[in-house]
Amino acid sequence: MEVRQAIHHEQAETLDTEGLRRHFLIEEVFAPGEIRATYTHYDRLVILGISPLKTPLTFGPELAQIAGVSDFMERRELALINISAGAARVSVDGQSFIVENEEALYIGRGAADVSFTSVDPARPAKLYAVSAPAHARHPHRKVTKKEASPQPVGTAEAANKRTINKYIHADLLPTCQLMMGLTRFEPGSVWNTMPAHTHDRRTEAYLYFDMPSDRLVIHLMGRPCATRHLIVRNEQAVLSPPWSIHSGSGTGSYAFIWAMAGDNQSFTDMDFVPMEALK
Repeated sequence: MEVRQAIHHEQAETLDTEGLRRHFLIEEVFAPGEIRATYTHYDRLVILGISPLKTPLTFGPELAQIAGVSDFMERRELALINISAGAARVSVDGQSFIVENEEALYIGRGAADVSFTSVDPARPAKLYAVSAPAHARHPHRKVTKKEASPQPVGTAEAANKRTINKYIHADLLPTCQLMMGLTRFEPGSVWNTMPAHTHDRRTEAYLYFDMPSDRLVIHLMGRPCATRHLIVRNEQAVLSPPWSIHSGSGTGSYAFIWAMAGDNQSFTDMDFVPMEALK
């Protein structure tokens, strides 16, 4: 477990490269046979990398302690997506879900007995999860890639031809505040979310993945008038506070998982930034 404090944009603008990475980049999301967690005070999101092998993984007392409860999920909801070719078996209070590659699972508030295993330990699953505080309990539900209603957007001319898959959102299933999806770029396209925007009412987190070791993404962040950047490599995550844009370009095609929590669940609630306003 790692804890990240929320900071004002004025402080962020004084940070050097190392400082920006320390506050906003999660460099090691996954570790074989472990659950790794980062707790951020931005909307109290918890970012988790769940990498089961032979032994089932469960939420330990450290996670419950940071939330000040008896069980981590007592007052929280959670959504996850499997980014591995190997399937996961997720047990939730006696219900069993098989989560295949690029399938999602929503776990509602109050789940007391949650465990994660790989169906085939030789092909281990890799689950990227985000948890947020929840005020009500909603049914657990698996979401397939087809149910995520893949939506092609962008153009080759703008180098941003991609497909957006919305797995966890209000039009498909009820949640308290979580939203989650996966965006994948076509070969030759590299730009995400430009013109840039902010979500003043929500915090967002990104996991960049499906990149070879020599590929990277230059992730743009900061206020529109004072942008900064992070160099992000495969299977690293970025915390995007409400005051920050979140855009970027890769040295080749890639995929990323986005997740949001905050005051509303409107996918289109974006404060767009005119291109001439970026500095």
